[in-house]
Amino acid sequence: MNIGIFTDTYSPQVNGVVSSILTLEKELRKQGHNVYVFTISHPQAEENSNFVYRIASLPFIFLKDHRVGILYSNRLVRKIKRLRLDIILSQTEFSLGIFAKLVSKKLSIPIVHTYHTMYEEYMHYISKGIEFSPKIARKYSKSFCNGVDGVIAPTKKTEKLLKSYGVKTQIRVIPTGIDFSPLEKSHYSREEVDALKQIFNIPLNDPVILFVGRVAKEKSIDVVIRAMSHLILKVPEAKLVIVGDGPSRLELEELSAHLNIRDAIIFTGMQPWSTIGRIYQVGDIFVSASVTETQGLTFAEAMAASLPVVAKEDESIAGLIRDDYNGKLFQTEEELAMILEELITDPKKQQILGHNAVHSVKPLSAEVFGLNACNYYSDVIEEYIEKKNQKKEKGFKKSV
Repeated sequence: MNIGIFTDTYSPQVNGVVSSILTLEKELRKQGHNVYVFTISHPQAEENSNFVYRIASLPFIFLKDHRVGILYSNRLVRKIKRLRLDIILSQTEFSLGIFAKLVSKKLSIPIVHTYHTMYEEYMHYISKGIEFSPKIARKYSKSFCNGVDGVIAPTKKTEKLLKSYGVKTQIRVIPTGIDFSPLEKSHYSREEVDALKQIFNIPLNDPVILFVGRVAKEKSIDVVIRAMSHLILKVPEAKLVIVGDGPSRLELEELSAHLNIRDAIIFTGMQPWSTIGRIYQVGDIFVSASVTETQGLTFAEAMAASLPVVAKEDESIAGLIRDDYNGKLFQTEEELAMILEELITDPKKQQILGHNAVHSVKPLSAEVFGLNACNYYSDVIEEYIEKKNQKKEKGFKKSV
């Protein structure tokens, strides 16, 4: 197949959506498909590829680390036409997603949309003080998804959410796959991990609680920091290492200082994707209080890296994290502090949960993800052609 991926987020950005797209792209190419990526320009982009087309863009005024495309030309549409795409894969509801729908309609190409983000939880960035902003997000998501030929939801929670919005388009639940190779613990020596700890100014023998992701309000990192203020009273040497960057970093640094635990909270800033496997090995425990995940990708990555995951109980991780088997679930920050203390002071328990975690994520391999996605694309194409033929047949009968 000739496949076009349309996305507002792509390398060199580092986040769960980009990781999902890169994994999908790699797996589809391994299956022998031709994959073309249409994305926004980026000042740090370095690749010179015949398969990546970058469209002029500007920083998104409400989310400064995001960009939006600003130019869609007939010339580009003609170029896409020459690629003879069999299917379009939209990965965003905004600039490149809108363009993907225009191309789909103009060139009569079926389009499948992957719903990555629960926008209800993000509307505070663009509509502060507007009472019905979540309602606007729901309506827009419904409209967008009902205008495509198929929708992929990474989790059952996402599928349920979209159906509650009134999405009638067929939805297939396909969990995002993981390339396990860079995450395996055995790939990294103690010396390599210690060297990275030194770069981040982490004392080599201190227990490390790790968070990886966007440093933003919807990730509820403040809950983890408040839990740390309780934990430090029992385990003074404990460190929380926050890997990533985002609009809430300054606010969280101020919160840490206000709670008198600033020395226990280490912000590494954005780190290159190429080092992610070693970064996970810096931690002893992975933690997240977020309940806005559509994929839970960092949870699965941490598990593949043999880390026990401590997460806030939520439908998005149901079936992935089993309490006291491959991780621990909590409800309150006080409960989180107690769980972290329990695991930090019991290395054997850490090891057992981490061992179980690795085995739990085996079904989420990148290969399975690629095959499941490709099977769905084939189904959508077949149904699209069938509907097209039915329309032709009806038109023929009317003319007769």
